[in-house]
Amino acid sequence: MAATTPMAPTRTTAKRTRPPIVDCDIHNAVWPGALDAYLPKRWRRHGALFGSRTHQGSLYPKGSPAAARHDAWPPSGRPAGGDLDFMRQQLLDAEGISYGILNCLSAAGTQLNADYSAALSRAVNEWQIVEWLDKEPRLRAGVAIPYEDADLAVTEIDRFADHPGFVQVLLVARSAEPLGRRKYWKIYETAERHGLPVGIHFGGGARGVPVTASGWPSYYIEDHTDMAQAFQAHVVSLVCEGVFERFPRLRVVLIEGGFAWLPPLMWRLDKHWRRLKEEVPHLKRAPSEYIRDHMWVTTQPIEEPHDPRHILQVFDHLGGTDRVMFSTDYPHWDYDDPDRAFRVRLPEEDRQKIFAGNAKALYGLA
Repeated sequence: MAATTPMAPTRTTAKRTRPPIVDCDIHNAVWPGALDAYLPKRWRRHGALFGSRTHQGSLYPKGSPAAARHDAWPPSGRPAGGDLDFMRQQLLDAEGISYGILNCLSAAGTQLNADYSAALSRAVNEWQIVEWLDKEPRLRAGVAIPYEDADLAVTEIDRFADHPGFVQVLLVARSAEPLGRRKYWKIYETAERHGLPVGIHFGGGARGVPVTASGWPSYYIEDHTDMAQAFQAHVVSLVCEGVFERFPRLRVVLIEGGFAWLPPLMWRLDKHWRRLKEEVPHLKRAPSEYIRDHMWVTTQPIEEPHDPRHILQVFDHLGGTDRVMFSTDYPHWDYDDPDRAFRVRLPEEDRQKIFAGNAKALYGLA
């Protein structure tokens, strides 16, 4: 995709002095030809002859290529999020980010050809090490995997889990099936064995499955809003299929899916579980307990009540802020500035946990 005309950063590039910030959702973009050095000749030729074969998920608005901020296209000509020096200037240094978690949303995991998906995933991970993790000590990353083939996914997790730069396994919300299904269990078993959280991020190809339970929406605003439905379906599936009973040390991060919907979902699940628990005897506790013990959420795109103070009530309904982690979603158009992400003043203890403490504890950051 061709870049728009680069614009000068609108933020100051001087490093700020502020409390520590861990940004749990930064998108590093693969530029054309970036993976060639990491792909075997067989798969380079495959890409040149046949290209990418996926089912498209949502398409970004034409006026916002790659869903990026207009000022996020670097002078180098690489795509937004594809230039480390520019990312340092515009985000890491300008916002005083102590650590940033890279979630690379390439097409690697969505390929219909499973072997090509595995080859691209491995290339993405090796590219992340060389071009990002080795060059910038503040960055960490999620392991890209061919998530629709659990055996191939396990191979990639095992290959990269011991690298200190990888701190989670990356999935997407638009998967072929609800993520609690047994076809994905080997992924969770391997993540648990390595002590890695599993991140489920907004987006994906979905292999032709609509984002809603009722079919395809007409407008981008619908698609963008409806993605929360996919997250809700995965939460219900992971709990009801017994994933957390099977893998008691598994931790799941819901990335870029919002979270104000989570308390009423817990209430609804608990109500039905009390009446229908005989159908799921493998669940030893109320669904809300599994969710509170095993799931984390990121802030962007945080819901914004008409009365900003009501977000504090959402935190209360979640059971506190111990599972809430700050994210900017850089370089996307709905980026959240750390100074403006919350329209209400947070209690200092909650602020410290949300902006750094919770992520440091989850990802093992010093």
